[in-house]
Amino acid sequence: MRDHDWLAARFDEHRSRLRAVAQRILGSAAEADDALREARLRAGAADTGAVDDAGGWLTTIVARVCLTMLRSRGTRREESPDRHERGSDPVLTHGGAVDPEHGARHEVLMADSVGLALRAVLETLTPAERLAFVLHDMFAVPFDEVAPIVGRSTACARQLAGRARRRVRGAD
Repeated sequence: MRDHDWLAARFDEHRSRLRAVAQRILGSAAEADDALREARLRAGAADTGAVDDAGGWLTTIVARVCLTMLRSRGTRREESPDRHERGSDPVLTHGGAVDPEHGARHEVLMADSVGLALRAVLETLTPAERLAFVLHDMFAVPFDEVAPIVGRSTACARQLAGRARRRVRGAD
């Protein structure tokens, strides 16, 4: 088994990507932080001797923690905590024209509203669809690595992501 320092260094090395994965899957910064804490505990209890790809191994742990959290949220009918912290969607009132003086602010508001819209669509997906879509389409994780995380075959993981992709496109 590798020492605790090795694991801590690998976790810190991949922290920003792991947090991005968790936040995209869960749609909440607070829940992403919770998932990272849980993943670090699970990783610390595991035998790391056979780990060749620390980034992939840690991504798998984080994704499984997120899947558990999503399934738990579904049975308790919870909404993500950040949903109410952020307030309602921003209203854009430029009428299509971009004011050069406020162009950057407009772009930020547009990006924020697209992010909120994507989060709303992701919340309509099943946990497995959401995980397959986020890992593959947003983080380029191959389906053969997504499949064991969602507990399905590679073909099934591909179908889950495809179904999610169609729903996301349909929401445009």
